[in-house]
Amino acid sequence: MNILVINCGSSSLKFQLIDAVTEQLIAKGLCERIGIDGSQLVYQPAGKEKMKTVTPMEDHTQAIKLVLDALTDKENGVVKELSEIGAVGHRIVHGGEKFAASTLITEEVIAAITECNELAPLHNPANLIGIAACKELMPETPMVAVFDTAFHQTMPQEAYLYGIPYEYYKEYKVRRYGFHGTSHSYVSKKAAEVLGQNYEDLKLIVCHLGNGASVSAVEHGKCVDTSMGLTPLEGLIMGTRSGDIDPAIIEFLAHKENKSIDEIMTILNKKSGVLGLSDNFSSDFRDLEDAYLAGQEASVRTMEAFAYRVAKYIGAYVAAMNGVDGICFTAGLGENSPLIRNLVCKRLGYLGITIDDEQNNKRGKDLVVSTMDSKTKVLVIPTNEELAIARETYAIIK
Repeated sequence: MNILVINCGSSSLKFQLIDAVTEQLIAKGLCERIGIDGSQLVYQPAGKEKMKTVTPMEDHTQAIKLVLDALTDKENGVVKELSEIGAVGHRIVHGGEKFAASTLITEEVIAAITECNELAPLHNPANLIGIAACKELMPETPMVAVFDTAFHQTMPQEAYLYGIPYEYYKEYKVRRYGFHGTSHSYVSKKAAEVLGQNYEDLKLIVCHLGNGASVSAVEHGKCVDTSMGLTPLEGLIMGTRSGDIDPAIIEFLAHKENKSIDEIMTILNKKSGVLGLSDNFSSDFRDLEDAYLAGQEASVRTMEAFAYRVAKYIGAYVAAMNGVDGICFTAGLGENSPLIRNLVCKRLGYLGITIDDEQNNKRGKDLVVSTMDSKTKVLVIPTNEELAIARETYAIIK
């Protein structure tokens, strides 16, 4: 069965077509600048060169129609007709407490996702637009919602409750939810395979490090804590997001700068993180790494602060699980930066970690980058959220 995986952003749409039985990638691509001048479709059948088409896309429905046209194109398509697509798997960022697992999309499910919009205002509405577009263009094709928050629903109360009046949890469900769950689930399972051990026997820490970044503690196959909270703003310092701060800073800056709460929240979400900390030098870790190696002061303090926060969360989760067997690095930065892995791991000597420099300088595949005698294993596991979504979708449709 061929599964079409859709990941809708506010002005973008990523997609992959995957054979769910062989788990082979058939085609992938990206629609960029939807609803904005200069929109384009990037389409790549497996084993072939990328093809770029600059064309207007007024909305996500038009974008998905272009994707389906590309997949069924006589010359460069990979299926003859849409009936060869057995199901569509949609990435949904926030499922609240309603969804602890992936689910077949029904009108009731759509309504429940919509109720979570205020918890993820930048993401959920776009995800719902993708669902609506597919329903319009592929009305007979079953669809599955795969939630970023679902993997973290196994957290115990002591991990997900905040120290605020309990009535806010009862009334509004204000609690820690966590995100990147599809990635944390995939990487932790893959780590067990690489280590040759049973998933349920391990205590693992997954560091999903990219422009958005989070850490999770996975004990015996279940998430017991994670760094992101009610929203993706909490936790690590990120590309443009502040991560953990004293909440009183919001009031302090609002008074000092004569700004509204909405304006301060925009600063915390879009003008902070490594961008703000580097004095607006860059939110791209590749730029920061180059400048760090050149000794630029702003980039040095920024990279050191980022690595410190990652190491601090790792230490917290070692305490939460009373031990750890393996630490996994994944996502764009975690997979591709030997430097950031070294900066983090140099603070973890108490775990008996020694890094194998030769292994650590490799990339692009599953790796153990700690030495053979390292008491705690350090792994690099390239994430594959699209494959994880396809697996979840196939399991439910089957």
